[in-house]
Amino acid sequence: MKNNIYVTQPYLPPLNEFIPFLEKIWKNKWLTNNGPFHQELEEKLCEYLGVKHISLFTNGTIALVTALQALRITGEVITTPYTFVATAHSLQWNNIKPVFVDIDPGTCNLDPEKIEESITPQTSAILAVHCYGNPCEVERIQEIADIYGLKVIYDAAHAFGVRYKEESLLVHGDMSVLSFHATKVFNTFEGGAIVCPDAKTKQRIDFLKNFGFADEVTVVASGINGKMSEVNAAFGLLQLQYIDDVVSTRKKVDGKYRKGLNGVKGIELMSINENVAGNASYFPIFVSQEYELSRDELYEQMKEHCVYGRRYFYPLISDMPMYRGLESATKKRLIKSNEVAEKVICLPIYSGIDDIDVERVIALIAR
Repeated sequence: MKNNIYVTQPYLPPLNEFIPFLEKIWKNKWLTNNGPFHQELEEKLCEYLGVKHISLFTNGTIALVTALQALRITGEVITTPYTFVATAHSLQWNNIKPVFVDIDPGTCNLDPEKIEESITPQTSAILAVHCYGNPCEVERIQEIADIYGLKVIYDAAHAFGVRYKEESLLVHGDMSVLSFHATKVFNTFEGGAIVCPDAKTKQRIDFLKNFGFADEVTVVASGINGKMSEVNAAFGLLQLQYIDDVVSTRKKVDGKYRKGLNGVKGIELMSINENVAGNASYFPIFVSQEYELSRDELYEQMKEHCVYGRRYFYPLISDMPMYRGLESATKKRLIKSNEVAEKVICLPIYSGIDDIDVERVIALIAR
């Protein structure tokens, strides 16, 4: 019987290496609330990622919700329909109206040319996504934001460690939000973080993620419980020791897919941006009408052969019941987003996938 091949599997370091971390937590009796491992992980992530300030969270969704609170965003926010639902949900939880804008099919990111025409007097920010770890057009987006006085938040859930023009992608915008969910390149079981440019902003974020407490008796904001535990932080510290090897292995898998699928009629691949040092977080293919099967027929055939890809991102957020009534959710406004969502399949890519399974996936699609 063939092994199941899933779209992703978390990297798990040797268990015996994690035991000393747990023993130290038990000895300290410090399980959460900015413990020593939490502080150490923030420091080491700043160093590794090339950023000045980072605040750890229990997950990426709470981090998104808090980023919007920290910047006091209200009214309308321009965002993409081609992403995971948490992006739009974070707006709804803050009583902010999402305004969906179409994507550039070459990058699957917000099309800057569509942003400006969607700005209204109620627009307060742009919430863009570095889809699949591909950088948005950060210079153009910032230029638009500066003209109209808008904040810029990047959902960088896919972009851990990505560098653009030889600097961290995470330094762009007013804040970048990371996810450390188990499916991500770097994970802490569950977790997330906000990257921000200055100590004052980090202080506000830290207040907000801890119920608004400034000290034992002083509450300065309507905060939430978004703190990362010591166990999650400890696992992150261990993961960080292996992250370069994990990314290197994933890039090799990426290269094998590109070589094996290049030239297959009807299968389109994303182009490589020479200005980007990526992390191979996803490997999307796009099934055009020239392929002998429809996208969904190929998807089902893959499952029949125990290969479990994912249609990231289908359906679009704009097609979901809580959003499809918005004026910005109409298909005529989101032509490219709809086209891409109907074509995409993300193939299995993770550090533990072996060459035989990669060849199996390639052969299944190429034949």
